[in-house]
Amino acid sequence: MFGFKSSLKNRRLKREDVLDVKLRSAQVRQTRLRVAAGILAFGASVFFVLLVIWRGGEWILDRFVLENDSFAIKRIEVETDGTLAPELVRKWAGVKVKDNLIALDLSRVKRDLELVPVIETAAVERLLPDTLRLRIVERVPLAQVFTVRPRPGATNGYQPVVYHLDTNGYIISPQAVRRTEPGASDFLPTVTGVNPAELQPGRRVESVQIHAALRLIEAFENSPMAGVVDLQHIDVSVPEMLRVRSGQGNDVTFGLNNIDQQLRRWRMVHDIGLKQHKSIATLDLSVSNNVPANFVELSVVPPVKAKPVKTSRAKKRNV
Repeated sequence: MFGFKSSLKNRRLKREDVLDVKLRSAQVRQTRLRVAAGILAFGASVFFVLLVIWRGGEWILDRFVLENDSFAIKRIEVETDGTLAPELVRKWAGVKVKDNLIALDLSRVKRDLELVPVIETAAVERLLPDTLRLRIVERVPLAQVFTVRPRPGATNGYQPVVYHLDTNGYIISPQAVRRTEPGASDFLPTVTGVNPAELQPGRRVESVQIHAALRLIEAFENSPMAGVVDLQHIDVSVPEMLRVRSGQGNDVTFGLNNIDQQLRRWRMVHDIGLKQHKSIATLDLSVSNNVPANFVELSVVPPVKAKPVKTSRAKKRNV
């Protein structure tokens, strides 16, 4: 009897414990659900507020800035250090009067301008409320290259084409540019022996020979030989050598390195010939010692051509 009563009592205690645990679990779940619902409601409220702010900001931006006639472009100023026509620069920029100045993508305009072969660098600036300023640095032709290309629109036949090279070896097509110095190209040295595949306007040539020829032309302008002879042709077809032909009939061979030193040696040999009333016919400066040289009588040497005065590259403003 006593054992049976004890068993009943234990069972009642166990059931009470189970009910108590179930009650606490339900309360925890309800509390979690209320917290989750509160978080979701708060998140939805924040999202709605942000959406309203975003849409409202877009409306304000469109209404008061992007569609505001006060920010319509009225003037496109062009500053250039060369001879480019302002109307060409405006065309290449792809910007029109009445375009919105604030909405304009300045990086796009800069990129488009610098893709033009004759432009080295471009700077684009907003001048609020209605002015766009374009500052252009043009590529300076240093040499010219003659080649032939298929005639456009023709099934056969070729036409002669001239390209210019700047100091960095970029190819310039001078036909696209209005030049104010007629005949200036006549005084540019001609580079021969160039692979026609390298002549792509707007791109930089990779040939080591061509870059050496450009360094020679640039160094020549400040060398002891400047004003003594004219550089007319530079042949780059022979590896590791530059074959130079001057307007005075000098055939001079250069190595690709130490060009300044070779120019000084050229002047030394030239002065030696003058003392004997002779002029250089051939000279090989690519060798270090015992420089081979041949001379002709000085009386048959043509004079140096007078070059035109270079136009100042100070910036010019056109509106």
